[in-house]
Amino acid sequence: MMVESRILASIGGTPLIELRRVVPAGSARVLLKLESHNPTGSMKDRMALAVVRGAVSRGTLVSGGTVIEYTGGSTGTSLAFVCAAMGYRITIVTSDAFSREKRDHMRALGASVIEIPSEGGRTTKELIQRMIAKAGELSTSPHAFFADQFNNADAAAGYAPLAEEMWDQSGHRLDAFVQSVGTAQCISGVAAALRRKSRAIHIAAVEPAESPVLSGGAPGAHRIEGVGPGFVPPVWRPDLADEILQVSTAEARDMARRLAREEAIFAGTSSGANVIAALRVAARLGPDRTVATLACDSGLKYLSTDLFSPAQV
Repeated sequence: MMVESRILASIGGTPLIELRRVVPAGSARVLLKLESHNPTGSMKDRMALAVVRGAVSRGTLVSGGTVIEYTGGSTGTSLAFVCAAMGYRITIVTSDAFSREKRDHMRALGASVIEIPSEGGRTTKELIQRMIAKAGELSTSPHAFFADQFNNADAAAGYAPLAEEMWDQSGHRLDAFVQSVGTAQCISGVAAALRRKSRAIHIAAVEPAESPVLSGGAPGAHRIEGVGPGFVPPVWRPDLADEILQVSTAEARDMARRLAREEAIFAGTSSGANVIAALRVAARLGPDRTVATLACDSGLKYLSTDLFSPAQV
């Protein structure tokens, strides 16, 4: 029988708020789901719980076993949190390309952390592939469970409740959903659940302008943590989204700062990218329509970076 800590019940049920000051006149209303209110400050808590529960229920993660995962930070922190609550060991492969807060948070939760050197702190296809390869090597150890977030079907299922929450909180009034793509598990799980509510909901995927692989472009280096791995994710299908929008690192970072100053919402760069793209969709749809997107995580995860340094803000 699986025994869980009550702390896991605090995952989900996050607020949905309407943006006011960054939305131009004449646009649709833009709603932002504050996933920073999850226990580790990230939407990834949802998928981490689903992935670990799924592995336990199928017997692929046994008592005394170890979870192995590659991560840009938030997935690793979320898995470390769930493993701490459920009593499993975890080894995480990450990189110095991702914020110090994320790596320290994993270690604080008891994870063993291996860091792969990056090219000047930038996310590249080669870096992600090296991380995946190292985690794959470690997963051959006895009693190891490879979470493998790019390929684990439980990850997408873990985001279905997020869609249900947004639908109910919006008063069943959603015309579009916008989400940045990393593993594509979130947009996959949310889009499927929302389309069961209404086939008319427009789904927009977001990727870094510097690495527009979903749009058929070449991979490149960028600094929007947690998204844009530089290759098409295995679960990605063209029919997942009705359109793909490109947002640059500079645009995403600028919006993250604006959200803090103008909306009192403290979030990271992927959240900034989401809002930039959501504003584009909202401008096109016009008044009396509703666009929803996610604040994927908390700005507290980026205080050691230059995102919110005095020179920038």
